[in-house]
Amino acid sequence: MKRTHVYLLLFLLGTVVPYWEFGGFILTHGFNVSLMAEEMFASRMSRFFVYDVAISAVVLCVYIMQHKRDTRYYALPILATLTIGVSAGLPLFLYLRERQRETEFEHTRADGSS
Repeated sequence: MKRTHVYLLLFLLGTVVPYWEFGGFILTHGFNVSLMAEEMFASRMSRFFVYDVAISAVVLCVYIMQHKRDTRYYALPILATLTIGVSAGLPLFLYLRERQRETEFEHTRADGSS
């Protein structure tokens, strides 16, 4: 399996799994923001994960911005990170970067063989 396929599969998994849980919460409680916040910060362990993911999201967005010249459509993984999470934004960024590298490699090979 090609790397691009692995990254695309991880992007889909990183989108579906978190939203499966989020959808269950919404179906049970509605869009209750105060309950969401209450549950997210209910214990030290849940706060640990909230802080870890939030910091990881900031780091990923900074990294993507620093490498925006190397990756077309760099705004898509930032948008995915901010709306879905790092579990979707990171594999989407890796997919786009790998796809662009493959395209550049193919163009380089085509130019070199002429």
